Amino acid sequence: MMAEQPRLQHTDLVAIDVHTHVHFSTRAAQSEAGSARMAEMKQHFRSDVLGMDLHGLAEFYRERRMAAVTFTIDSLGDVDEHAPTNEEIGELAAEHPDVIIPFASVHPLRGKAGARIARRLIEQYGFRGFKFHPSVQEFYPNDPVAFPIYEVLAEHGLPALFHTGQNGVGSGTKGGGGIRLKYSNPIHLDDVAVDFPDMPIIMAHPSFPWQDEALAIAVHKAQVYIDLSGWSPKYFPPQLVQYANTLLKKKVLFGTDFPLFTPERWIADLEKTEIRDSVKPDLMLHNAARLFGLEVGGGPDHPQAGS
Repeated sequence: MMAEQPRLQHTDLVAIDVHTHVHFSTRAAQSEAGSARMAEMKQHFRSDVLGMDLHGLAEFYRERRMAAVTFTIDSLGDVDEHAPTNEEIGELAAEHPDVIIPFASVHPLRGKAGARIARRLIEQYGFRGFKFHPSVQEFYPNDPVAFPIYEVLAEHGLPALFHTGQNGVGSGTKGGGGIRLKYSNPIHLDDVAVDFPDMPIIMAHPSFPWQDEALAIAVHKAQVYIDLSGWSPKYFPPQLVQYANTLLKKKVLFGTDFPLFTPERWIADLEKTEIRDSVKPDLMLHNAARLFGLEVGGGPDHPQAGS
């Protein structure tokens, strides 16, 4: 049996990945059927990182001296039998406080009932933020139906992370798998930022084809950030690189969309961009640490991932 790794202090961290997914519940992953499915996924995609449960995710990031924001996505329809619940993520995250920053997911169309769920998840399980996926959950972020949930987040000062831009789900399939991109235009988040100034907002991903809208909102609204997950950095639009180096250097956040990208691949591709070395410590670690209220290292002898 492998010896348990020593816990990290937050001052040991070299990076915070603000965008990772947990696809398997621990219970399902440890079942015979779950183990078989995980093995099939790893063989099919030739990857050792697909199909991790939260314990596996924590070990993976602890080995790299990184923390990870992780979540599932709430659905009103049938839920995959292997998907973890919010409650499981909250319970297991409490076992890995050195590396796991748990985000919950409550479907906005749950309305006032969703607000009660959100409050319970925050107060009983210690969630640090919430993930929303407008295209998958089929809602406009500025639809008042979601406001009761936002009010709970604003009350607690917790960030809301919204998918923006094109979607990998359904990409290249007939009809795009029924996914409508219009919901994920970041311009809808401008209204949310105005109406909920005490709720930090993270716009996930380079927002193709609406990158300029995302940059304008992040510059104009003090509590709005951009995570750089889901794309190889070598394909970042030029204007995103320009703003990351200048006006938004304190508001861009390292994210991979793990397991879509591993931190190693993302960081290697970052070195192929024009993002300045002087910006990378904030991008990789300090901007997210400030957002989440974490005290981290950063002195002259502190190694910075990506620098």
